Amino acid sequence: MHLLRLRFGAWRFEPTLWPTLAAAFFLVLTISLGNWQSDRADTKRALQARYDTAMREPAIHVGRALLDRDSVLYRRVEAEGRFDDAHTILLDNRVLDGVAGYHVLTPFRIEGAAQALLVNRGWVAVGPSRAQVPHPPVPAGTIRLEGLAIDPHSRYVELGDAAPQGRVWQNLDVERYARLTGLALQPVLVLQTSAGDDGLQRRWPRPDTGVDTHVSYALQWYSLATTLVVLWLIMNTKRRRPGDTTTTL
Repeated sequence: MHLLRLRFGAWRFEPTLWPTLAAAFFLVLTISLGNWQSDRADTKRALQARYDTAMREPAIHVGRALLDRDSVLYRRVEAEGRFDDAHTILLDNRVLDGVAGYHVLTPFRIEGAAQALLVNRGWVAVGPSRAQVPHPPVPAGTIRLEGLAIDPHSRYVELGDAAPQGRVWQNLDVERYARLTGLALQPVLVLQTSAGDDGLQRRWPRPDTGVDTHVSYALQWYSLATTLVVLWLIMNTKRRRPGDTTTTL
């Protein structure tokens, strides 16, 4: 069944019902997905703007209270306590200036608090042999820690079910880490920015929230929507044969 019959010179346009409904369904779907990706990109832009603003704001003091992750994300934080070196782990395959190494993560026990902060203290090179795992020195006694609060799942998400090899982990699974260590953790990972006599490199890049990825996906969905419209027009437009009776536009 044709929805309409139109004539454009030697061409006729005669879309049928079911192909048109199918095209409309997928058109709405692809545009909706494109809009969703665009909204995600706007949200991530806001996060990056928030990060830039937060770097100019006073640091949030972390004490006994459990942090609200969303309110402290990309904020500067500070706390007083001690590093718990017994539960230090090293994240493998972290490269700095083309050199393979590890990120050193150590829990920071805040004075008087039930929850500890998991702190990425910085980068250390692998060394001459992977059989010799580095053990950077840890500041002794009570210290004042400063750093940047990030989402531990944003860059260190566990990609597989690979078991940790002693102190060396391929990626950070926060739930597994808390279970194995028995520690109660604050819901953020802190990138240490305060100085420390430990030989670690702490050159943290501006957080990449993935804006470009969402923009790219949005363009792909909008391109697909445009392609659907073009294909629908082409498939329903045919050259008029002699004797055809159509409505002239």
